[in-house]
Amino acid sequence: MSLFERAGLALLHRMDPESAHGLALAALRKGLAPSAGTLTSERLACTVAGLELSNPVGLAAGFDKNAEALQALSQSGFGFVEVGAVTPRPQPGNPKPRLFRLTEDRAAINRFGFNNDGMEAVAGRLMRRPRDMVLGLNLGANKDSSDRAADFAQVLSRCGEELDFATVNVSSPNTERLRDLQGKDALAGLLAGVMQARAALAHPIPVFLKIAPDLDEAGLADVAEVALSSGVSGVIATNTTLSREGLVSPLRDQAGGVSGAPLFEKSTRVLARLSVLTEGKLPLIGVGGVSNAEQAYAKIRAGASAVQVYTALVYGGMSLVPEIVTGLDALLARDGFANVAEAVGTGREDWL
Repeated sequence: MSLFERAGLALLHRMDPESAHGLALAALRKGLAPSAGTLTSERLACTVAGLELSNPVGLAAGFDKNAEALQALSQSGFGFVEVGAVTPRPQPGNPKPRLFRLTEDRAAINRFGFNNDGMEAVAGRLMRRPRDMVLGLNLGANKDSSDRAADFAQVLSRCGEELDFATVNVSSPNTERLRDLQGKDALAGLLAGVMQARAALAHPIPVFLKIAPDLDEAGLADVAEVALSSGVSGVIATNTTLSREGLVSPLRDQAGGVSGAPLFEKSTRVLARLSVLTEGKLPLIGVGGVSNAEQAYAKIRAGASAVQVYTALVYGGMSLVPEIVTGLDALLARDGFANVAEAVGTGREDWL
């Protein structure tokens, strides 16, 4: 990390977290953050659900909710970028404060509640997106919607032509009863509508399903069954957790979902179990607590074809991206893998 970036992070950490997040996005848009460009190698280049990635390290949804920093993010070293979540209509989200930095735990708690500018504003920005990046959109539902399942399909229909992939987000803990849509029958109906909207696109794109880390064994089995039968292209495991196990920060009892370091083990175990339940028939994307190359590699060996990061950037800055990517390349070389795809699932038993 450069001295300039270290000073910038120190300044951001003196601010309230949501203001700091906004300033970080503004710095990205103005070109004040590190720019790694395209990072790739023969070992790192891979294809996931038909998406050709320069490397398997992506940016998770939530960092750029409204697709405001696409140009900068396309040059940040990520193999793919996911923006959103976006709902049909703009909504303010939950009252502030709603983002909390748990420095002692290298974690964060958020209860944003899908605050975003709405699909019309985001669709306009997507039309001006860089075409040399793999870009996805996290689909959400309005809090006051009378038909939340239909909201996901509506956002996909409006924005899908400008995307490379989309993610159905039924796993945020911050919209009341949203996680109820992970139930078997509700999820099957929701995904049927989304897949119908996907089929109507001029260029149908991969659709992923993002799940919670707090599902029990029966719930996870139901999700796997529906995912396999619905035609989705893969599963993202996992979103934030409601668990507070192991947290030491004074802010640990704030309402919302926990992300960052404490989520790593829990989310990786869910990932490995899902890998078994789906029998390798669906690519999985591992997210939750990844802050270094070793953890990215562990997710891949647990069954992930690609990984995503977000909260770790709060503590490590954007220079963390090339550190993870180049470190992952070195680990693959050390263990004799010619390509990252060969490593997928090779350490799954360690997490079961």
